[in-house]
Amino acid sequence: MPEKNIQNEKLNTVRHSFSHVMAEAVLMLLPKAKLAIGPAIENGFYYDFELPRQLSPEDLNVITENMKNIISQKREFVRKEVSKEEARKLFKDQKYKLQLIEDIPDTETVSVYDQGGFIDLCRGPHVKSTSELNPNAFKLLSIAGAYWRGNEHNEMLTRIYGTAFLTPKDLRAYLQFLEDVEKRDHRKLGKDLDLFSLHEEAGPGLVYWHPRGALMRQIIEDFWRKEHYKNGYDMVYTPHVGKSWLWETSGHLDFYKESMYSPMEMDKSDYYVKPMNCPFHIMIYQSAKRSYRDLPFRWAELGTVYRYEKAGALHGLMRVRGFTQDDGHLFVTPEQMDDEIKKVLKFGLKMLRSFGFKDIHAYISTKPEKSVGEAEKWDAATNALMNAVKEEGLDFDIDEGGGAFYGPKIDLKIKDAIGREWQLSTVQFDFNLPERFKLTFTDKDGIEKRPYMIHRALLGSIERFFGTLIEFYAGAFPPWLSPEQVRIIPVSEKFNTYAEKIEDELKNKGFRVKSDLSDDRMGNKIRISASLKIPYTLILGEKEESESTISVRYRGGKQKNGLLLSDFISELEDIVEKKEQLGEK
Repeated sequence: MPEKNIQNEKLNTVRHSFSHVMAEAVLMLLPKAKLAIGPAIENGFYYDFELPRQLSPEDLNVITENMKNIISQKREFVRKEVSKEEARKLFKDQKYKLQLIEDIPDTETVSVYDQGGFIDLCRGPHVKSTSELNPNAFKLLSIAGAYWRGNEHNEMLTRIYGTAFLTPKDLRAYLQFLEDVEKRDHRKLGKDLDLFSLHEEAGPGLVYWHPRGALMRQIIEDFWRKEHYKNGYDMVYTPHVGKSWLWETSGHLDFYKESMYSPMEMDKSDYYVKPMNCPFHIMIYQSAKRSYRDLPFRWAELGTVYRYEKAGALHGLMRVRGFTQDDGHLFVTPEQMDDEIKKVLKFGLKMLRSFGFKDIHAYISTKPEKSVGEAEKWDAATNALMNAVKEEGLDFDIDEGGGAFYGPKIDLKIKDAIGREWQLSTVQFDFNLPERFKLTFTDKDGIEKRPYMIHRALLGSIERFFGTLIEFYAGAFPPWLSPEQVRIIPVSEKFNTYAEKIEDELKNKGFRVKSDLSDDRMGNKIRISASLKIPYTLILGEKEESESTISVRYRGGKQKNGLLLSDFISELEDIVEKKEQLGEK
């Protein structure tokens, strides 16, 4: 086994063992606690409890000390196999454990682990002894709520998250990473920069775009449309609701109904708000007979869709219930497939790189066990994806069997400044919908054939993409994207007229600029500009007015004094045109 896999396996075993130590430590603090489950997860572990009272942050300190005490006793983890009846007796006061035991077939024994008197239901594995757990290499991180078995109709439990590593050095590095993540949290920055808000009381998972965020969204969408027209796409607009027939034919009511909102009855028919745009684009395709001479069709839409996500899954802009998909569908002949896939991938990479994403990795998902469509179609489509990725020189991984039942796909993921990976673009073949809707085109011999259908989303959804941008740049956007590019601050009201003159000249050049003419102190005005992460702050006083110049404070601290406005405009025009980040030159 490769060394990396061995290390990962060892670390997972250590984390799993820490979760059991934590469970015992919680019982030492609250003997009436009921235990649920406690697995190792990516970057740590958790355990779910039903507790007689709410936990406070101070309780985590007590639990931590209890854990260190248990670890110091160098207890062994001893695996035992018992019958289901014996297991029921062992856990007679633990109702969640009893439910888990009932799920085990009667023909099987039940495995438990004893760590010096504390016994837990578990398949393992665990370390041999708590002496293998470094008391300085773990930390309890947070308290959260979690439904038993992830079902919102079940009991709400208390979940304690922790992290653990093999060495204190690794722990310190991870805690520093968490600090960086917190600084980049799009939910906090969205509030601090006045970009968007979420209102649980008015409907969870629905986004309210504030003027500054709405302006950024408009900049993104205008760029998106311009690039789509340049790449041979036509825009379409489709309804927000459709009759049940549409969703029955597409298969959504069979496979996706739990994520769709309840129907509305109109004209004695059920209508559903759309969770996807694709069936509507298909209806446009079916509005006329299609010839091979018409294809390919490249249709794109910023289509708003609604999906019912469970409340516990909602997360800022990253997981919402109403969002606008950067959607596109291609209808192509088999002969056009390879060329169109290459064009889509090239286009997707150009879009991502325009927003500053440089570190891009491709994942190709292949045919799963259960699928629709002939084997030769799958092979041809998968080869088309593979050839396109190779031609672009992208690093890629193969996700064997990871494709949807209706076709293989490419996912493009980017890495941010602190090493996190974000999935953005997807290119997905579909052998299912053309068959379900009986799509056809007439070939050069007059024979009706099925077109290939390709779904593609280059940014994903506007909401999730915006959240990714916020975290990627930590709110310090490149000037071309910044909702406010320039803030003008006169040192006193005597220079307000000069500030307004400079503002007008910059606005006439198409820049987004605002003068702060309030009676606030100048130092506070500068702090506000810095807190909003505005790229350029112009300071105007007597010297600047008399010499017809400006003083520029750049985001990040650099300053230039006595700059001619024309030179500043040339500099700003250049950096905006090249879509560079401030300081890239």
